[in-house]
Amino acid sequence: MNILDKIIATKENEVAKQKQKVNVEQLKKYPGFARKCNSLKENLLSPGASGIIAEFKQKSPSKGEINFAVKVEEVTKAYTQAGASCLSVLTDYEYFGGTLANLAKAREVNPTIPILRKDFMIDSYQIIEAKAYGADVILLIAACLEKNQALELAKCAKTLGLDVLMEIHNAQELDIVNDYVDIVGVNNRNLKTFEVSVETSVELSKLIPDNFVKISESGLVGATEINYLKEHGFKGFLIGETFMKTADPGAACKKLIEEIGD
Repeated sequence: MNILDKIIATKENEVAKQKQKVNVEQLKKYPGFARKCNSLKENLLSPGASGIIAEFKQKSPSKGEINFAVKVEEVTKAYTQAGASCLSVLTDYEYFGGTLANLAKAREVNPTIPILRKDFMIDSYQIIEAKAYGADVILLIAACLEKNQALELAKCAKTLGLDVLMEIHNAQELDIVNDYVDIVGVNNRNLKTFEVSVETSVELSKLIPDNFVKISESGLVGATEINYLKEHGFKGFLIGETFMKTADPGAACKKLIEEIGD
């Protein structure tokens, strides 16, 4: 069993337990559920957008502990002030140290910027949960979903007004991308081996239809890489570890955005 299989098995148990604690009707009464979402797709296509999707991530299976010395409210607010186009907040606890509470806190101090709930989405319950806690965008990972499952989850998200980011790792996974998807993200990290190559994004960019906004994820560290990816049609760049491993993630984000330029 590889790490992705282990994560999904854990997630199935987590979701089952969470459904017993808080049902769908209760989630729909949360204040966040009634709010109008901020569109990531629109933000990424706006003139002058940095394209940076700045992530709050405190640990990962590949790197272990990254940074537990910072607060989500302070970091995400600094990301927003630095000019990020979107915030990404991990909500998986077991493997990434994330929580739904972190998502809610980020939403409270950043009312107008799109926020991505970064997790392993396998059930429509999680999408309703994402909306209730203040997310604007949900992540669907092609590697852990069947085609029909991905379609139903994406459709559910669009019904709630959420943007849908579909993450792929290879050309075969493009078959899972459907008409309810707004953004296609190429993860440069192989989830089974954890090896990273930006060329994964470059190669797959040629195969992604133009009607989808393209973003690149994982292993991005500098302005040179980002400008290189822009030449291949990428509008968004998800960056977490590069910022989070510093003492001041917000300052690191600001510096990178200044280096990217227009």
